[in-house]
Amino acid sequence: MLLKAVLHNDRLKTIQRRHPWIFSKAIKRFSGSPGSGDVVTLVSEGGDFLARGLWSPESTIRLRVLTWEDELIDTGFWEKRLKRAIAWRGSVPPNEARRLVHAESDYLPGLVVDQYGGWLVLQALTAGIDRYKHDIAEILNKLLNPRGIYERSDVDVRAREGLKETTGLLLGETPPDLVEILENNHRFWVDIQHGHKTGFYLDQRENRQICADFVQPGMQVMNLFSYTGGFSVYAYAAGAETVISVDASHSALELADQNLALNGFSDTPLLAGDVFEVLRDYRREGQTFDMIILDPPKFAKSSQNLESALRGYKDINFLAWQLLKPNGILMTFSCSGLVEADLFRKVVFGALEDAGRDAQVLRQLEAPPDHPVALTFPEGAYLKGLLCRVI
Repeated sequence: MLLKAVLHNDRLKTIQRRHPWIFSKAIKRFSGSPGSGDVVTLVSEGGDFLARGLWSPESTIRLRVLTWEDELIDTGFWEKRLKRAIAWRGSVPPNEARRLVHAESDYLPGLVVDQYGGWLVLQALTAGIDRYKHDIAEILNKLLNPRGIYERSDVDVRAREGLKETTGLLLGETPPDLVEILENNHRFWVDIQHGHKTGFYLDQRENRQICADFVQPGMQVMNLFSYTGGFSVYAYAAGAETVISVDASHSALELADQNLALNGFSDTPLLAGDVFEVLRDYRREGQTFDMIILDPPKFAKSSQNLESALRGYKDINFLAWQLLKPNGILMTFSCSGLVEADLFRKVVFGALEDAGRDAQVLRQLEAPPDHPVALTFPEGAYLKGLLCRVI
């Protein structure tokens, strides 16, 4: 039976703009009993075809559009979409890593696929993708012939879909405890099975290189929320005298130490602790730095805690501004989708004003091209950053 949902006439602008999210309040009624992950056809009140997508009965985003054409959602459809996403990114050289599928911005809402050398890591973020993930894994296996496909769907957004977090092998070999990758001639160990996200912050690849471009020999650098030391490796390689890596996670710092050693850097300072407290301690001590990298986790996880998240961003940037030397460089980021770029800029400048400093914006920062943003889906621009110089 063809499952249909009828869109309210006053929500037709959403369709004209081709935004892939159809919210529950936009749906007037539906026929049949669509279940979790079912393919549902969206029609107008007059019965005209509008779109086809996957049903999420537990989510306020009730339908995620897969296609604006009246076409079947079958194996051929999935293969065509996956081929298109993979093709323009080009082949992945051995041991390198990149994003192959970027959810809504690759017109595959709820699906993330990253490649780490011979392994693929899949995230199913929605009920629909969760239902089709084994079919998708089979197609990826056919197209790319990886050593293994591992699932890392241990993300809190699944709760909004009525799904439990899950991880495990989908196809092929289980990845080893650590997989080595090469990024811009730097080597890194990646923990596919247990690391943050899918194991590594692939979305910061180009920003790590930008960081290196602004490091001068002898600089004193602090890398906050350093995770496994990506920015630290680049800064040392560019000639920094000292890079202090700060993170709350002992296991992340242990892997950061291994990554630094892998690139020939030993006896590097690693500091486990609360970043806010670390910054306050350095302020009391009068310590200053030539460069501070500030890449915190997502502070704004929902609209309900947006205000407290903005206070957190302001506080931490305020402390960073206070610790920078004249001509010091601040690289500051937000990965919260709810915090748009203009709002983030206002927060950073508010912190600058409170700190009594002056600064220039040298560059606006974002994710690399393998994390595209569909023009019809501005929510995809979750990562934003500023490269600033104190004057």
